[in-house]
Amino acid sequence: MNNDLASEVRRKVDIVDIIGERIPLTARGKNFFGVCPFHDDSNPSMSVSREKQIYTCFSCHATGNVFTFLMDYEHIDFKEALHYLGEKVGVDVSNISLKKKSSKNDKLYEAYDFSVKYFQNNLSSSVGREAKKYLATRNIDDDVIKEFQIGLSLSTYDDLTKLLVKKKYDLTTLNNIGLSSDDHDIYNDRIMFPLYDVAGSVVGFSGRIYKDVSQNKYLNTKETSIFKKGEILYHYHIAKEECRLKKCVIVMEGFMDVIRASTIGIRNTVALMGTALTKQQIQLLKRLSSNIILCLDGDEAGVHATLGIGDSLLEQGIEVKVISLPDDDDPDTFILKHGENRFLGLVDSALHFSDFKIKKLREQVDFRSDEEKVSYINTVLKEAIKIDDPIHIEVMLKKLAKEFDIGYNTLEIRYNDLKSENKSKKAVSQLEIPKRQVVKKDKYIKAVEQILYFMLNNDWVISQVESEHLVLPNEQSRVLSSEIIYYYKKYGVITVADFYTYIQDKEDILELLNGILAGDYNETTTKDELFLYFSVVRDYGVKQEIKRLTNSMKKEVDPLEQAKIVEKIRKLRMGE
Repeated sequence: MNNDLASEVRRKVDIVDIIGERIPLTARGKNFFGVCPFHDDSNPSMSVSREKQIYTCFSCHATGNVFTFLMDYEHIDFKEALHYLGEKVGVDVSNISLKKKSSKNDKLYEAYDFSVKYFQNNLSSSVGREAKKYLATRNIDDDVIKEFQIGLSLSTYDDLTKLLVKKKYDLTTLNNIGLSSDDHDIYNDRIMFPLYDVAGSVVGFSGRIYKDVSQNKYLNTKETSIFKKGEILYHYHIAKEECRLKKCVIVMEGFMDVIRASTIGIRNTVALMGTALTKQQIQLLKRLSSNIILCLDGDEAGVHATLGIGDSLLEQGIEVKVISLPDDDDPDTFILKHGENRFLGLVDSALHFSDFKIKKLREQVDFRSDEEKVSYINTVLKEAIKIDDPIHIEVMLKKLAKEFDIGYNTLEIRYNDLKSENKSKKAVSQLEIPKRQVVKKDKYIKAVEQILYFMLNNDWVISQVESEHLVLPNEQSRVLSSEIIYYYKKYGVITVADFYTYIQDKEDILELLNGILAGDYNETTTKDELFLYFSVVRDYGVKQEIKRLTNSMKKEVDPLEQAKIVEKIRKLRMGE
Protein backbone atom coordinates (compact mmCIF):
# COMPACT_ATOMS: atom_id res chain seq x y z
CA MET A 1 0.00 0.00 0.00
CA ASN A 2 1.32 3.43 -0.99
CA ASN A 3 0.94 5.47 2.19
CA ASP A 4 2.31 8.61 0.56
CA LEU A 5 -0.37 8.48 -2.14
CA ALA A 6 -3.08 7.71 0.41
CA SER A 7 -1.96 10.65 2.57
CA GLU A 8 -1.91 12.99 -0.44
CA VAL A 9 -5.46 12.02 -1.40
CA ARG A 10 -6.70 12.10 2.19
CA ARG A 11 -5.33 15.62 2.75
CA LYS A 12 -7.11 16.93 -0.34
CA VAL A 13 -10.45 15.48 0.73
CA ASP A 14 -12.75 16.85 3.41
CA ILE A 15 -14.38 13.98 5.30
CA VAL A 16 -17.35 16.21 6.11
CA ASP A 17 -18.07 16.66 2.39
CA ILE A 18 -17.72 12.96 1.59
CA ILE A 19 -19.89 11.74 4.47
CA GLY A 20 -22.28 14.66 3.95
CA GLU A 21 -22.90 13.48 0.38
CA ARG A 22 -24.22 10.22 1.81
CA ILE A 23 -25.94 11.10 5.09
CA PRO A 24 -27.35 14.43 6.30
CA LEU A 25 -24.95 16.19 8.70
CA THR A 26 -25.71 19.06 11.05
CA ALA A 27 -23.07 21.37 12.51
CA ARG A 28 -22.97 21.31 16.30
CA GLY A 29 -20.03 23.14 17.85
CA LYS A 30 -16.83 22.33 16.02
CA ASN A 31 -18.07 18.90 14.84
CA PHE A 32 -20.84 17.64 12.59
CA PHE A 33 -23.45 15.07 13.60
CA GLY A 34 -25.61 12.66 11.63
CA VAL A 35 -27.58 9.44 11.92
CA CYS A 36 -25.10 6.56 11.91
CA PRO A 37 -25.58 4.34 8.84
CA PHE A 38 -23.86 1.36 10.48
CA HIS A 39 -26.59 0.52 12.99
CA ASP A 40 -30.31 1.17 13.50
CA ASP A 41 -29.90 4.74 14.68
CA SER A 42 -32.86 7.04 15.39
CA ASN A 43 -30.89 9.87 17.00
CA PRO A 44 -27.80 11.42 15.38
CA SER A 45 -25.00 9.57 17.16
CA MET A 46 -22.21 9.84 14.57
CA SER A 47 -19.75 12.68 15.10
CA VAL A 48 -17.57 13.84 12.20
CA SER A 49 -14.54 15.99 12.96
CA ARG A 50 -13.35 18.34 10.24
CA GLU A 51 -10.30 19.19 12.34
CA LYS A 52 -9.16 15.58 12.82
CA GLN A 53 -10.76 14.19 9.64
CA ILE A 54 -12.21 11.20 11.47
CA TYR A 55 -15.70 10.01 12.42
CA THR A 56 -16.92 8.19 15.52
CA CYS A 57 -20.30 6.75 16.45
CA PHE A 58 -20.91 7.08 20.18
CA SER A 59 -23.46 4.27 20.06
CA CYS A 60 -22.00 1.44 17.95
CA HIS A 61 -18.39 2.80 18.11
CA ALA A 62 -17.87 2.72 14.34
CA THR A 63 -14.71 4.79 13.88
CA GLY A 64 -12.29 5.69 11.13
CA ASN A 65 -11.22 8.11 8.43
CA VAL A 66 -12.64 8.93 5.01
CA PHE A 67 -11.31 5.68 3.50
CA THR A 68 -12.83 3.39 6.11
CA PHE A 69 -16.16 5.20 5.89
CA LEU A 70 -16.36 4.65 2.14
CA MET A 71 -15.20 1.04 2.48
CA ASP A 72 -17.91 0.23 5.03
CA TYR A 73 -20.65 2.39 3.51
CA GLU A 74 -20.16 1.47 -0.16
CA HIS A 75 -18.90 -2.09 0.54
CA ILE A 76 -15.67 -1.56 -1.38
CA ASP A 77 -12.03 -2.31 -0.59
CA PHE A 78 -9.27 0.19 0.20
CA LYS A 79 -7.94 0.39 -3.36
CA GLU A 80 -11.40 1.19 -4.69
CA ALA A 81 -11.91 3.89 -2.06
CA LEU A 82 -8.48 5.39 -2.80
CA HIS A 83 -9.12 5.30 -6.55
CA TYR A 84 -12.57 6.93 -6.18
CA LEU A 85 -11.30 9.73 -3.94
CA GLY A 86 -8.14 10.26 -6.00
CA GLU A 87 -10.17 10.82 -9.16
CA LYS A 88 -12.52 13.10 -7.23
CA VAL A 89 -9.72 15.46 -6.12
CA GLY A 90 -7.55 15.24 -9.25
CA VAL A 91 -4.73 13.04 -7.95
CA ASP A 92 -3.23 10.59 -10.45
CA VAL A 93 -4.39 7.14 -9.34
CA SER A 94 -3.96 5.43 -12.72
CA ASN A 95 -1.34 3.06 -11.27
CA ILE A 96 -3.86 1.53 -8.89
CA SER A 97 -5.03 -1.76 -10.37
CA LEU A 98 -8.63 -2.54 -9.49
CA LYS A 99 -9.86 -6.10 -9.65
CA LYS A 100 -13.21 -6.53 -11.33
CA LYS A 101 -15.60 -7.79 -8.69
CA SER A 102 -17.78 -10.71 -9.55
CA SER A 103 -20.86 -11.96 -7.79
CA LYS A 104 -23.40 -14.68 -8.32
CA ASN A 105 -25.83 -12.03 -9.59
CA ASP A 106 -23.57 -10.52 -12.27
CA LYS A 107 -25.22 -12.59 -14.99
CA LEU A 108 -28.67 -11.45 -13.84
CA TYR A 109 -27.73 -7.76 -13.96
CA GLU A 110 -26.27 -8.32 -17.43
CA ALA A 111 -29.57 -9.86 -18.60
CA TYR A 112 -31.47 -6.80 -17.41
CA ASP A 113 -28.91 -4.45 -18.90
CA PHE A 114 -29.29 -6.17 -22.26
CA SER A 115 -33.10 -6.06 -21.94
CA VAL A 116 -33.05 -2.31 -21.26
CA LYS A 117 -31.05 -1.68 -24.43
CA TYR A 118 -33.31 -4.02 -26.40
CA PHE A 119 -36.47 -2.22 -25.27
CA GLN A 120 -34.92 1.21 -25.89
CA ASN A 121 -33.95 0.20 -29.40
CA ASN A 122 -37.52 -0.95 -30.08
CA LEU A 123 -38.95 2.39 -28.99
CA SER A 124 -36.55 4.39 -31.13
CA SER A 125 -37.19 2.26 -34.24
CA SER A 126 -40.16 2.37 -36.63
CA VAL A 127 -42.12 -0.16 -34.52
CA GLY A 128 -42.11 2.31 -31.67
CA ARG A 129 -43.86 5.20 -33.44
CA GLU A 130 -47.28 4.58 -31.94
CA ALA A 131 -45.84 4.17 -28.44
CA LYS A 132 -43.83 7.39 -28.80
CA LYS A 133 -46.97 9.23 -29.94
CA TYR A 134 -48.72 7.98 -26.81
CA LEU A 135 -45.82 9.15 -24.61
CA ALA A 136 -45.95 12.54 -26.31
CA THR A 137 -49.61 12.88 -25.32
CA ARG A 138 -48.43 12.28 -21.75
CA ASN A 139 -45.82 15.06 -22.13
CA ILE A 140 -42.94 12.59 -22.08
CA ASP A 141 -40.40 13.76 -24.64
CA ASP A 142 -37.14 12.30 -25.95
CA ASP A 143 -35.09 13.82 -23.10
CA VAL A 144 -37.26 12.11 -20.48
CA ILE A 145 -37.22 8.86 -22.47
CA LYS A 146 -33.42 8.95 -22.51
CA GLU A 147 -33.03 9.95 -18.84
CA PHE A 148 -35.28 7.19 -17.53
CA GLN A 149 -34.30 4.59 -20.19
CA ILE A 150 -37.91 4.08 -21.27
CA GLY A 151 -38.42 1.38 -23.91
CA LEU A 152 -40.97 -0.81 -25.63
CA SER A 153 -41.66 -4.55 -25.58
CA LEU A 154 -42.86 -5.97 -28.89
CA SER A 155 -46.16 -7.67 -29.61
CA THR A 156 -44.22 -10.70 -30.83
CA TYR A 157 -44.27 -13.80 -28.67
CA ASP A 158 -40.66 -14.57 -27.84
CA ASP A 159 -38.14 -12.13 -29.41
CA LEU A 160 -36.36 -11.15 -26.17
CA THR A 161 -36.32 -14.70 -24.81
CA LYS A 162 -34.73 -16.01 -28.01
CA LEU A 163 -32.06 -13.30 -27.96
CA LEU A 164 -31.18 -14.04 -24.33
CA VAL A 165 -31.04 -17.79 -24.94
CA LYS A 166 -28.60 -17.11 -27.78
CA LYS A 167 -26.51 -15.24 -25.22
CA LYS A 168 -26.26 -18.46 -23.18
CA TYR A 169 -29.03 -17.71 -20.65
CA ASP A 170 -31.04 -20.79 -19.73
CA LEU A 171 -34.83 -20.57 -19.55
CA THR A 172 -34.89 -21.45 -15.84
CA THR A 173 -32.81 -18.37 -15.02
CA LEU A 174 -34.94 -16.14 -17.26
CA ASN A 175 -38.10 -17.47 -15.60
CA ASN A 176 -36.66 -16.92 -12.12
CA ILE A 177 -35.72 -13.29 -12.74
CA GLY A 178 -39.05 -12.32 -14.30
CA LEU A 179 -38.09 -11.79 -17.94
CA SER A 180 -39.64 -14.94 -19.42
CA SER A 181 -42.30 -17.51 -18.70
CA ASP A 182 -41.30 -20.92 -20.03
CA ASP A 183 -40.29 -20.14 -23.61
CA HIS A 184 -41.95 -16.75 -24.17
CA ASP A 185 -41.57 -13.14 -23.11
CA ILE A 186 -43.34 -11.87 -19.97
CA TYR A 187 -43.87 -8.43 -21.50
CA ASN A 188 -45.70 -7.94 -24.79
CA ASP A 189 -46.58 -4.63 -26.44
CA ARG A 190 -46.06 -2.48 -23.37
CA ILE A 191 -44.11 0.70 -22.71
CA MET A 192 -41.27 -0.43 -20.46
CA PHE A 193 -40.08 1.55 -17.45
CA PRO A 194 -36.90 0.15 -15.85
CA LEU A 195 -36.86 -0.18 -12.06
CA TYR A 196 -33.54 0.42 -10.30
CA ASP A 197 -31.91 -0.69 -7.08
CA VAL A 198 -30.19 1.83 -4.80
CA ALA A 199 -26.92 1.48 -6.72
CA GLY A 200 -28.63 2.39 -10.01
CA SER A 201 -28.66 -1.10 -11.55
CA VAL A 202 -31.81 -2.16 -13.41
CA VAL A 203 -33.42 -5.03 -11.48
CA GLY A 204 -36.97 -5.07 -12.85
CA PHE A 205 -39.54 -3.47 -15.12
CA SER A 206 -42.97 -1.98 -15.02
CA GLY A 207 -44.73 -2.43 -18.34
CA ARG A 208 -47.64 -0.06 -19.16
CA ILE A 209 -50.34 -0.71 -21.72
CA TYR A 210 -50.91 2.01 -24.31
CA LYS A 211 -53.42 0.33 -26.64
CA ASP A 212 -55.43 -2.58 -25.21
CA VAL A 213 -57.37 -1.20 -22.25
CA SER A 214 -58.75 -4.64 -21.37
CA GLN A 215 -55.44 -5.60 -19.77
CA ASN A 216 -54.10 -4.49 -16.40
CA LYS A 217 -52.63 -1.01 -16.78
CA TYR A 218 -49.26 -1.99 -15.27
CA LEU A 219 -47.44 -5.31 -15.20
CA ASN A 220 -44.53 -5.33 -12.74
CA THR A 221 -41.63 -7.74 -12.38
CA LYS A 222 -42.20 -10.32 -9.65
CA GLU A 223 -39.89 -10.28 -6.63
CA THR A 224 -36.60 -12.03 -7.40
CA SER A 225 -33.18 -12.48 -5.83
CA ILE A 226 -32.19 -9.00 -7.09
CA PHE A 227 -35.58 -7.25 -7.02
CA LYS A 228 -37.19 -6.83 -3.62
CA LYS A 229 -39.62 -3.91 -3.51
CA GLY A 230 -39.23 -3.41 0.21
CA GLU A 231 -35.47 -2.87 -0.09
CA ILE A 232 -35.42 -0.22 -2.82
CA LEU A 233 -36.66 3.29 -3.47
CA TYR A 234 -37.19 4.26 -7.08
CA HIS A 235 -34.87 7.09 -8.23
CA TYR A 236 -32.72 6.78 -5.07
CA HIS A 237 -29.44 6.68 -7.00
CA ILE A 238 -30.32 9.94 -8.79
CA ALA A 239 -32.01 11.69 -5.86
CA LYS A 240 -29.03 11.34 -3.46
CA GLU A 241 -27.18 14.45 -4.62
CA GLU A 242 -30.34 16.54 -5.11
CA CYS A 243 -31.55 15.70 -1.60
CA ARG A 244 -28.22 16.81 -0.16
CA LEU A 245 -28.48 20.15 -1.98
CA LYS A 246 -32.20 20.71 -1.26
CA LYS A 247 -31.88 19.33 2.31
CA CYS A 248 -35.12 17.36 1.96
CA VAL A 249 -36.61 14.42 0.07
CA ILE A 250 -40.10 14.19 -1.42
CA VAL A 251 -41.60 10.70 -1.15
CA MET A 252 -44.16 9.63 -3.77
CA GLU A 253 -46.07 6.43 -4.48
CA GLY A 254 -45.14 5.50 -8.02
CA PHE A 255 -42.34 5.88 -10.53
CA MET A 256 -44.54 7.92 -12.91
CA ASP A 257 -44.94 10.56 -10.20
CA VAL A 258 -41.16 10.82 -9.89
CA ILE A 259 -40.71 10.99 -13.66
CA ARG A 260 -43.35 13.72 -13.94
CA ALA A 261 -41.76 15.74 -11.13
CA SER A 262 -38.41 15.57 -12.91
CA THR A 263 -39.96 17.20 -16.01
CA ILE A 264 -40.50 20.37 -13.95
CA GLY A 265 -37.03 20.27 -12.40
CA ILE A 266 -37.88 18.52 -9.11
CA ARG A 267 -35.39 15.67 -8.73
CA ASN A 268 -35.10 15.24 -4.95
CA THR A 269 -37.83 12.61 -5.21
CA VAL A 270 -38.12 8.89 -4.57
CA ALA A 271 -41.01 6.46 -4.97
CA LEU A 272 -42.08 3.62 -2.70
CA MET A 273 -43.54 1.50 -5.53
CA GLY A 274 -46.73 1.19 -3.47
CA THR A 275 -48.09 2.51 -0.18
CA ALA A 276 -46.14 0.34 2.28
CA LEU A 277 -42.96 1.53 3.98
CA THR A 278 -40.48 -1.03 5.27
CA LYS A 279 -37.70 -0.72 7.86
CA GLN A 280 -35.12 -0.97 5.08
CA GLN A 281 -36.76 1.91 3.22
CA ILE A 282 -36.84 4.02 6.39
CA GLN A 283 -33.08 3.48 6.73
CA LEU A 284 -32.61 4.54 3.10
CA LEU A 285 -34.71 7.68 3.65
CA LYS A 286 -32.68 8.57 6.74
CA ARG A 287 -29.56 8.44 4.59
CA LEU A 288 -31.10 10.96 2.20
CA SER A 289 -32.39 13.55 4.64
CA SER A 290 -33.90 14.08 8.09
CA ASN A 291 -36.55 16.30 6.44
CA ILE A 292 -39.15 14.35 4.49
CA ILE A 293 -42.16 15.58 2.52
CA LEU A 294 -44.82 12.97 1.83
CA CYS A 295 -46.64 13.46 -1.47
CA LEU A 296 -48.77 10.37 -1.91
CA ASP A 297 -52.00 10.07 -3.87
CA GLY A 298 -54.93 12.24 -2.80
CA ASP A 299 -57.43 9.36 -2.63
CA GLU A 300 -58.55 7.60 0.55
CA ALA A 301 -55.86 4.91 0.26
CA GLY A 302 -53.17 7.59 -0.20
CA VAL A 303 -54.37 9.53 2.85
CA HIS A 304 -54.43 6.34 4.93
CA ALA A 305 -50.89 5.50 3.78
CA THR A 306 -49.70 9.04 4.53
CA LEU A 307 -50.96 8.80 8.12
CA GLY A 308 -49.30 5.44 8.71
CA ILE A 309 -45.99 6.34 7.07
CA GLY A 310 -45.88 9.73 8.81
CA ASP A 311 -46.25 8.11 12.23
CA SER A 312 -43.50 5.58 11.42
CA LEU A 313 -41.10 8.35 10.36
CA LEU A 314 -41.88 10.53 13.39
CA GLU A 315 -40.95 7.61 15.65
CA GLN A 316 -37.51 7.68 14.00
CA GLY A 317 -37.00 11.34 14.86
CA ILE A 318 -37.54 12.49 11.27
CA GLU A 319 -39.29 15.79 10.55
CA VAL A 320 -42.27 15.08 8.29
CA LYS A 321 -44.38 17.39 6.16
CA VAL A 322 -47.26 16.55 3.82
CA ILE A 323 -48.39 17.78 0.42
CA SER A 324 -52.16 17.23 0.33
CA LEU A 325 -53.38 16.72 -3.24
CA PRO A 326 -57.00 17.58 -4.10
CA ASP A 327 -59.62 15.65 -6.08
CA ASP A 328 -58.00 12.24 -5.65
CA ASP A 329 -55.09 13.36 -7.83
CA ASP A 330 -51.67 11.78 -7.82
CA PRO A 331 -48.57 13.98 -8.43
CA ASP A 332 -48.42 12.92 -12.08
CA THR A 333 -52.00 13.92 -12.94
CA PHE A 334 -51.89 17.04 -10.75
CA ILE A 335 -48.80 18.41 -12.53
CA LEU A 336 -50.31 17.58 -15.94
CA LYS A 337 -53.58 19.34 -15.04
CA HIS A 338 -52.33 22.34 -13.08
CA GLY A 339 -48.72 22.83 -14.14
CA GLU A 340 -45.38 23.50 -12.51
CA ASN A 341 -46.17 26.63 -10.49
CA ARG A 342 -49.20 25.15 -8.72
CA PHE A 343 -47.24 22.07 -7.70
CA LEU A 344 -44.23 24.09 -6.54
CA GLY A 345 -46.65 26.15 -4.48
CA LEU A 346 -47.86 22.97 -2.77
CA VAL A 347 -44.26 21.98 -2.02
CA ASP A 348 -43.54 25.38 -0.46
CA SER A 349 -46.73 25.28 1.64
CA ALA A 350 -46.46 21.64 2.75
CA LEU A 351 -48.22 21.05 6.09
CA HIS A 352 -46.49 19.76 9.18
CA PHE A 353 -47.54 16.13 9.54
CA SER A 354 -49.28 16.79 12.86
CA ASP A 355 -51.41 19.53 11.27
CA PHE A 356 -52.31 17.25 8.36
CA LYS A 357 -53.22 14.42 10.73
CA ILE A 358 -55.35 16.68 12.92
CA LYS A 359 -57.10 18.08 9.84
CA LYS A 360 -57.97 14.58 8.63
CA LEU A 361 -59.12 13.46 12.09
CA ARG A 362 -61.34 16.55 12.33
CA GLU A 363 -63.18 15.54 9.17
CA GLN A 364 -64.41 12.41 10.97
CA VAL A 365 -65.71 14.14 14.12
CA ASP A 366 -69.41 14.76 14.80
CA PHE A 367 -69.19 18.05 16.70
CA ARG A 368 -72.79 17.71 17.88
CA SER A 369 -71.51 15.03 20.26
CA ASP A 370 -69.68 16.30 23.38
CA GLU A 371 -68.05 12.89 23.74
CA GLU A 372 -66.56 13.09 20.24
CA LYS A 373 -65.43 16.68 20.83
CA VAL A 374 -63.60 15.69 24.02
CA SER A 375 -62.02 12.72 22.26
CA TYR A 376 -60.89 14.96 19.40
CA ILE A 377 -59.37 17.56 21.75
CA ASN A 378 -57.43 14.85 23.60
CA THR A 379 -56.22 13.45 20.27
CA VAL A 380 -54.95 16.89 19.22
CA LEU A 381 -53.11 17.26 22.53
CA LYS A 382 -51.53 13.81 22.07
CA GLU A 383 -50.27 14.92 18.67
CA ALA A 384 -48.96 18.15 20.17
CA ILE A 385 -46.60 16.31 22.54
CA LYS A 386 -44.79 14.90 19.47
CA ILE A 387 -43.86 18.41 18.30
CA ASP A 388 -40.56 20.00 19.36
CA ASP A 389 -41.39 23.58 18.37
CA PRO A 390 -42.88 25.45 21.41
CA ILE A 391 -44.33 28.22 19.22
CA HIS A 392 -46.15 25.65 17.07
CA ILE A 393 -47.53 24.04 20.24
CA GLU A 394 -48.76 27.36 21.65
CA VAL A 395 -50.51 28.21 18.36
CA MET A 396 -52.26 24.81 18.43
CA LEU A 397 -53.42 25.21 22.03
CA LYS A 398 -54.70 28.76 21.47
CA LYS A 399 -56.57 27.64 18.36
CA LEU A 400 -58.20 24.79 20.32
CA ALA A 401 -59.10 27.11 23.21
CA LYS A 402 -60.78 29.60 20.88
CA GLU A 403 -62.57 27.01 18.74
CA PHE A 404 -64.10 25.12 21.66
CA ASP A 405 -64.31 27.98 24.17
CA ILE A 406 -62.03 26.24 26.66
CA GLY A 407 -59.58 28.00 28.97
CA TYR A 408 -56.01 27.99 27.62
CA ASN A 409 -54.72 27.04 31.09
CA THR A 410 -56.97 23.99 31.15
CA LEU A 411 -55.55 22.77 27.84
CA GLU A 412 -52.00 23.54 28.96
CA ILE A 413 -52.42 21.50 32.16
CA ARG A 414 -53.80 18.55 30.19
CA TYR A 415 -50.97 18.90 27.63
CA ASN A 416 -48.33 18.85 30.41
CA ASP A 417 -49.97 15.78 32.01
CA LEU A 418 -49.90 13.91 28.69
CA LYS A 419 -46.28 14.94 28.15
CA SER A 420 -45.30 13.60 31.60
CA GLU A 421 -47.14 10.32 30.93
CA ASN A 422 -45.34 9.97 27.61
CA LYS A 423 -41.94 10.56 29.27
CA SER A 424 -42.72 7.86 31.86
CA LYS A 425 -43.69 5.37 29.14
CA LYS A 426 -40.48 6.12 27.26
CA ALA A 427 -38.43 5.66 30.41
CA VAL A 428 -40.04 2.25 31.04
CA SER A 429 -39.52 1.16 27.43
CA GLN A 430 -35.88 2.21 27.63
CA LEU A 431 -35.45 -0.02 30.69
CA GLU A 432 -36.83 -2.94 28.70
CA ILE A 433 -34.30 -2.51 25.88
CA PRO A 434 -31.20 -4.64 26.45
CA LYS A 435 -28.35 -2.20 26.92
CA ARG A 436 -25.10 -2.51 25.05
CA GLN A 437 -22.55 -4.21 27.27
CA VAL A 438 -20.06 -1.64 28.45
CA VAL A 439 -16.64 -2.92 29.47
CA LYS A 440 -15.54 -1.24 32.69
CA LYS A 441 -12.00 0.09 32.53
CA ASP A 442 -9.84 0.36 35.62
CA LYS A 443 -7.51 3.29 36.20
CA TYR A 444 -4.56 1.43 34.67
CA ILE A 445 -6.33 0.77 31.34
CA LYS A 446 -7.56 4.36 31.28
CA ALA A 447 -4.03 5.63 31.92
CA VAL A 448 -2.61 3.50 29.07
CA GLU A 449 -5.29 4.65 26.63
CA GLN A 450 -4.89 8.27 27.68
CA ILE A 451 -1.12 8.12 27.09
CA LEU A 452 -1.68 6.60 23.64
CA TYR A 453 -4.25 9.29 22.87
CA PHE A 454 -1.74 11.96 23.91
CA MET A 455 0.84 10.36 21.60
CA LEU A 456 -1.58 10.59 18.66
CA ASN A 457 -2.28 14.27 19.27
CA ASN A 458 0.99 15.68 20.69
CA ASP A 459 4.31 15.02 18.96
CA TRP A 460 6.36 15.85 22.07
CA VAL A 461 4.64 13.09 24.07
CA ILE A 462 6.06 10.51 21.65
CA SER A 463 9.59 11.68 22.43
CA GLN A 464 8.81 11.68 26.16
CA VAL A 465 7.54 8.06 26.07
CA GLU A 466 10.78 7.03 24.33
CA SER A 467 13.16 8.94 26.60
CA GLU A 468 11.44 7.63 29.75
CA HIS A 469 11.61 4.04 28.39
CA LEU A 470 7.96 3.61 29.34
CA VAL A 471 6.82 0.01 28.97
CA LEU A 472 3.06 -0.34 28.55
CA PRO A 473 1.50 -3.29 30.36
CA ASN A 474 -0.01 -5.38 27.56
CA GLU A 475 1.09 -6.51 24.12
CA GLN A 476 -1.56 -4.63 22.12
CA SER A 477 -0.76 -1.29 23.75
CA ARG A 478 2.98 -1.88 23.34
CA VAL A 479 2.56 -2.69 19.63
CA LEU A 480 0.36 0.38 19.07
CA SER A 481 2.87 2.56 20.90
CA SER A 482 5.70 1.16 18.76
CA GLU A 483 3.73 1.80 15.57
CA ILE A 484 3.08 5.40 16.59
CA ILE A 485 6.78 5.93 17.32
CA TYR A 486 7.83 4.30 14.05
CA TYR A 487 5.30 6.31 12.02
CA TYR A 488 6.41 9.57 13.64
CA LYS A 489 10.09 8.84 12.97
CA LYS A 490 9.38 7.93 9.35
CA TYR A 491 7.10 10.84 8.44
CA GLY A 492 8.17 13.49 10.96
CA VAL A 493 4.56 14.21 11.94
CA ILE A 494 1.55 12.20 13.04
CA THR A 495 -2.01 12.86 11.91
CA VAL A 496 -4.68 10.54 13.28
CA ALA A 497 -6.52 10.26 9.93
CA ASP A 498 -3.33 9.25 8.08
CA PHE A 499 -2.10 6.96 10.85
CA TYR A 500 -5.47 5.19 10.68
CA THR A 501 -4.80 4.33 7.03
CA TYR A 502 -1.29 3.15 7.93
CA ILE A 503 -2.52 0.51 10.44
CA GLN A 504 -5.85 -0.41 8.85
CA ASP A 505 -4.64 -3.96 8.05
CA LYS A 506 -3.38 -4.57 11.59
CA GLU A 507 -6.65 -5.77 13.11
CA ASP A 508 -5.20 -6.54 16.54
CA ILE A 509 -4.26 -2.93 17.27
CA LEU A 510 -6.97 -1.34 15.08
CA GLU A 511 -9.58 -2.47 17.58
CA LEU A 512 -7.63 -0.81 20.40
CA LEU A 513 -7.24 2.39 18.36
CA ASN A 514 -11.00 2.47 17.64
CA GLY A 515 -11.74 2.19 21.34
CA ILE A 516 -9.32 5.01 22.16
CA LEU A 517 -10.69 7.32 19.46
CA ALA A 518 -14.26 6.64 20.59
CA GLY A 519 -13.34 7.38 24.23
CA ASP A 520 -13.67 10.64 26.08
CA TYR A 521 -9.98 11.46 26.46
CA ASN A 522 -8.13 14.76 26.82
CA GLU A 523 -6.21 15.86 23.73
CA THR A 524 -3.54 18.03 25.34
CA THR A 525 -1.47 17.65 28.49
CA THR A 526 1.36 19.13 30.51
CA LYS A 527 4.58 17.34 31.41
CA ASP A 528 3.56 17.06 35.06
CA GLU A 529 0.18 15.58 34.16
CA LEU A 530 1.80 13.17 31.71
CA PHE A 531 4.21 11.93 34.39
CA LEU A 532 1.26 11.21 36.67
CA TYR A 533 -0.10 8.85 34.02
CA PHE A 534 3.39 7.35 33.63
CA SER A 535 3.49 6.65 37.36
CA VAL A 536 0.10 4.90 37.23
CA VAL A 537 1.38 2.65 34.43
CA ARG A 538 4.63 1.93 36.27
CA ASP A 539 2.69 1.21 39.46
CA TYR A 540 0.65 -1.33 37.54
CA GLY A 541 3.85 -2.93 36.24
CA VAL A 542 5.26 -3.20 39.77
CA LYS A 543 2.07 -4.78 41.10
CA GLN A 544 2.01 -7.29 38.28
CA GLU A 545 5.67 -8.18 38.92
CA ILE A 546 5.03 -8.56 42.68
CA LYS A 547 2.09 -10.81 41.86
CA ARG A 548 4.28 -12.91 39.55
CA LEU A 549 7.08 -13.22 42.16
CA THR A 550 4.60 -14.10 44.90
CA ASN A 551 3.20 -16.95 42.80
CA SER A 552 6.75 -18.07 42.00
CA MET A 553 7.70 -18.07 45.67
CA LYS A 554 4.74 -20.30 46.52
CA LYS A 555 6.05 -22.89 44.09
CA GLU A 556 9.68 -22.57 45.24
CA VAL A 557 10.89 -25.25 47.72
CA ASP A 558 14.48 -24.00 48.23
CA PRO A 559 14.56 -21.63 51.29
CA LEU A 560 17.52 -19.67 49.85
CA GLU A 561 15.67 -19.04 46.58
CA GLN A 562 12.56 -18.06 48.54
CA ALA A 563 14.65 -15.53 50.46
CA LYS A 564 15.95 -14.03 47.21
CA ILE A 565 12.39 -13.65 45.88
CA VAL A 566 11.27 -12.02 49.16
CA GLU A 567 14.13 -9.51 48.83
CA LYS A 568 13.11 -8.70 45.25
CA ILE A 569 9.52 -8.12 46.39
CA ARG A 570 10.75 -5.88 49.23
CA LYS A 571 12.80 -3.75 46.81
CA LEU A 572 9.90 -3.41 44.42
CA ARG A 573 7.63 -2.27 47.25
CA MET A 574 10.25 0.23 48.41
CA GLY A 575 10.52 1.58 44.85
CA GLU A 576 14.16 0.54 44.47
